[in-house]
Amino acid sequence: MARTGLVRSAAYRNHLTGPGHPERPARLEAIDRRLEESGLAARLVPIEARPAEPRRIETIHTAAYIRRVEAACAGGAEHLDSSDTGVCPASFEVALLAAGGALALVDAVAQERVDNGFAAVRPPGHHAERDRAMGFCLFNNVAAAARYAQQEHGLGRVLIIDWDVHHGNGTQHAFEEDPDVFYASLHQFPHYPGTGATGERGRGRGLGATLNLPMRAGTGDREWLEAFDLHLAPAAAAFRPELILVSAGFDAHRDDPLSGTLLSEAGYAGLTERVIALARAHCDGRLVCLLEGGYDLRALAASAAAHLETLLSA
Repeated sequence: MARTGLVRSAAYRNHLTGPGHPERPARLEAIDRRLEESGLAARLVPIEARPAEPRRIETIHTAAYIRRVEAACAGGAEHLDSSDTGVCPASFEVALLAAGGALALVDAVAQERVDNGFAAVRPPGHHAERDRAMGFCLFNNVAAAARYAQQEHGLGRVLIIDWDVHHGNGTQHAFEEDPDVFYASLHQFPHYPGTGATGERGRGRGLGATLNLPMRAGTGDREWLEAFDLHLAPAAAAFRPELILVSAGFDAHRDDPLSGTLLSEAGYAGLTERVIALARAHCDGRLVCLLEGGYDLRALAASAAAHLETLLSA
């Protein structure tokens, strides 16, 4: 059995997005309840989150944008940059803590205190652009974690696998000219945010270090796992990562209100088995997974539990 770390904090529930918003505190409450009732929580190694220093966020976002997020939240803004990205006075500090939770988990894996882990953080991050909030996201947690792993732990080649139903435009754009960060995404297409076509393969020195595997509405476990096996796994093997990060959205589930795809809990377990195998083969098992989407509370909790059960079995 693996030593699997878990980042969670009651403070993540302080980010309030407004009545009826799908990205709500109840998401983490549902995951926590499932982990406690199933006994999973007792089998995981708790990892304490800490707020990320602004200089860590500045590896991905402009200093002016970070100041703007802080000012908007302090000033009582209800939205930032788009009507779907709700904020409240606590949101800036919570977003720093979400990014910091990702960094803390990178530390734990890189220092071999755990073998792998999952950070149940919010707000999510993969849509956040260098100077723009969008798609429920303020700071790009997985992108900041990739740069931190390179700078603090000397892990030069980082593979980011994104299986959220929505393409991670912010993550792709952060690294599209960087040959040392490989971004691979399975996502519904066409769908929000409109990016992630097959022809988007990176630019300049990063050409070829982006792999988009767009999936049609109506596809499910078989198609997603087949795409992983036929396309993503060989690309990852050729890249030879020293660390794998996963943007683990669970909103491609058949019950999710924001999805047209049909994944099940078993499908997420299958995806997790595959990233574990890649991590074993190429980077001594180093694997860090971060929560992104997932908006049906039952499906989210069940999928996250299946993901963690599989990480424990590594």
